[in-house]
Amino acid sequence: MRLVLATVLTMIAFASNSLLTRLAIDGDHIDASGFALVRVVAGALVLGMIISVRGGGLPLLRRNRIPGALSLAVYLVGFSLAYLTLDAGLGALILFGVVQITMFSHGAWRGAVPGGRQLGGSAVAFLGLVIALWPGPGGAADPVGAMLMVLAGLGWAAYSIQGRSAQDPLAATSANFLLCVPILLILLAGTSLRFSATGIALGILCGGLTSALGYALWYWVLARIDGATAAIVQLSVPVIAILAGAALLGEAIGPIVILATVLVVGGIGWAVSAQGAPADRR
Repeated sequence: MRLVLATVLTMIAFASNSLLTRLAIDGDHIDASGFALVRVVAGALVLGMIISVRGGGLPLLRRNRIPGALSLAVYLVGFSLAYLTLDAGLGALILFGVVQITMFSHGAWRGAVPGGRQLGGSAVAFLGLVIALWPGPGGAADPVGAMLMVLAGLGWAAYSIQGRSAQDPLAATSANFLLCVPILLILLAGTSLRFSATGIALGILCGGLTSALGYALWYWVLARIDGATAAIVQLSVPVIAILAGAALLGEAIGPIVILATVLVVGGIGWAVSAQGAPADRR
């Protein structure tokens, strides 16, 4: 029962990242760059405290640490900027689809020959992603916001791929968050950051609670379930974000969003249930 509850809470936390970001930025409580900065600082502090209480050091000087921190920065900036125009649920769907398809493609490129079921499921998911990204009056997503979320998905996929070799994923994530702070400060140098008390509070919630504590809980869950199950339960994240976005933020769920969701989630579910799949660390 504890494992089920922890898994449910983790999926809600991951979906909440989209809801909190959209609420803060679309509500004009904070600008996108400022939100990314508050989120990563709060995440670094909370993760650092967890590591301190648990014991053990931060692996800051590892060979792949800078690429990991850079890809994390790409994800954070793209994710925040995308929510200037995207609905929370649609953004989560695009992110989820890009991450999973990119990781499938990377595995195939590295020599993991996919079977017919993996290829078919990936093709269906890709079709759903194309529908979600399609520009024009019938399209579901703003083109600029969609491309920014694609960039965020590529950044998170790269981060997940690099993190597969980490012996202590929580410590590696803590180190990456810490190193990401100066990287974001450099990237955002010269930009006019705008903060409010509400925006900072939402950024702290997103970084410290739904990101940092969500990751910590996810690593606890990952140690107790297999890769295929981990991949399948993550199918719930965009669905939770879409339903919560409609209920809490008043976002519309049109027929295109429904069709894209069914194709992306269904296609990936069909693909990952065929064999054990590595769980990405969202």
